[in-house]
Order: sequence, then C-alpha cells, then structure tokens
Amino acid sequence: MPAPAPPVVLRFAPSPTGRLHLGHALSALLAHEAARRLGGRFLLRIEDIDPTRCRPEFEAAICDDLAWLGIGWEEPVRRQSEHVDAYLRAAARLADAGLLYPCTCSRRRIADAVAAREAAGALWPRDPDGSPLYPGTCRPAGPLRLDVRQLARAGVALRLDMAAAVARAGGGLQWCEYGDTFYTPAFDPASRGQAVRADPSGWGDVVLCRKETPTSYHLSVTVDDALQAITHVTRGRDLYEATAIHRLLQRLLDLPEPRYAHHRLLRGAEGRKLSKSAGDTGLRALRDAGATPRDVRRMAGL
Repeated sequence: MPAPAPPVVLRFAPSPTGRLHLGHALSALLAHEAARRLGGRFLLRIEDIDPTRCRPEFEAAICDDLAWLGIGWEEPVRRQSEHVDAYLRAAARLADAGLLYPCTCSRRRIADAVAAREAAGALWPRDPDGSPLYPGTCRPAGPLRLDVRQLARAGVALRLDMAAAVARAGGGLQWCEYGDTFYTPAFDPASRGQAVRADPSGWGDVVLCRKETPTSYHLSVTVDDALQAITHVTRGRDLYEATAIHRLLQRLLDLPEPRYAHHRLLRGAEGRKLSKSAGDTGLRALRDAGATPRDVRRMAGL
C-alpha cells in the first residue's frame, strides 16, 4: 500500500513592520479557508528578523486584525527572532560545503560598481525584481573555511556563491505550482499541479546572512517551512520567482519539498501592489470607518 499523504499544513507569515492591509487579508483568508476545507492545520508565523523595523505593537495589531476577520491559528506562534540558532546551523552547513563567502560591500559600493560598468557600455543584468545583480566584488577565487557564528557576531554579511550552489545541487530543480486553483472549492488534493523549472541563477549571489541579523528572508523562510512541516506554501504572486531560491536551498540542506500556490495580488489605483509602507487600504482604517469582516472579504474579491 502507498504511504498515506502527510497532513496538510499551511501558514500565514507576516512581518510586524506595519499594520495589515487588504492584500494581507486576502492572503490570510485564502490560506485559512484552504486549511479548513482540506482538513489541515493553520499556523501563524511572525517573521520579525528585521530589528530596525519590527515592533511588538505591530505584532499585537496583526493578531487583533486576524481575530477580527475570524481567523484562528494554532499556538504557539513561531517568531523568527527566537530561532536564530536554527538559521545559523543551516548557514554553517552551507559554509562547510564551501558555498558562502563574506561580503563587506555597502549598497552604495555595489551601486557605484554597477554604474561604472554600465558607464563603460556594459548592460548590467537585473534579478527578477529588477535590482542589479551583485557584481562579485567580494567573491573569492575558491571556497573559504568560515566560522559562521564568529562572522555573525562581527556583523558581516554572507552571500551564496550561486554558481557553485547550482552546480552542487545538480539538475532537474523544479517545484509543484498550483496557483489560484489551490484556493477553489473544486481543488483536488491528489492533483500533482504544474511542474515549474526553478532557475535560481537569475538572482545572482544572494545574501543569506545580513549584516544586522545573521539570517535573511530566503534562509529563514526555507528553514521555518521545513521545521513547521509546511506542506503547502501559500503566498502572493510577487514571490513566485523567489521560489527558485528556496527550492535550491531545500536541495542543498536536504529539506523536504512543499508544494506552492501563488495567489493573485490586489493592486491600487495606479496598478502597483498594495503596500504597508504606503498605508494602502489598512484594515485598521477600514474597521474605524465601520467596515465589517464581510465587507473586507467582498473588497478582497472573496
């Protein structure tokens, strides 16, 4: 007999850097409803690795807004700031494999290096988000022996040698993508989804440990999804291309491969995606104006 499928586990993972907006509500409601419909578990993760922008009052507001929407979650809530050691262990494995190197470049130094190359007539490549690829200023000629914890204490950033990492991972890197079909009542749990080829090379030598904190979004989210046994990663379409990085890290760290569903984005009047920093359609403002949870669902197109 075939082995039974693992229980479905989904999560909503906001960063407490501001109040939730309508786009967050869409993401949380879609994931929560999918977990309920499939008889799965729903987890809340607080991605608070940015010490300069994350605030306890924003975390409290997130929980309040979710509860107001009728969304419940399992306790305890996982806070990334409480699990830095797990990310350091993962980084140390990559360093032991010769895949990380220290980088002391400032953003200004990187921008100047790219500008100099473009001034000389070179069309500098961009990553899927449109940012210039790292020009390799600090990339060593060969693998280095690194003490990840010592470098983290010293506030040194660590980059992934992308070419070496892709070579070590081997071919056939892909992920299973459901897209918006995952959130429909007609979704078939036995569906194999669409196989998407993962090409992390387009991101260049990404930072996996930042100067101000010894991890990054890419490293921490990959480790957390594995430790929390997430079976279906559900998030906005703006993170679709980043999935290639996460699949690469899963392969390198021998972590399980979840399935993915990248849902539609809500956009403002100018066509840009909604943003916390811009105060777009904040749930607190909607609540203060008399909106109900049903109103929010309608505004999100649910």
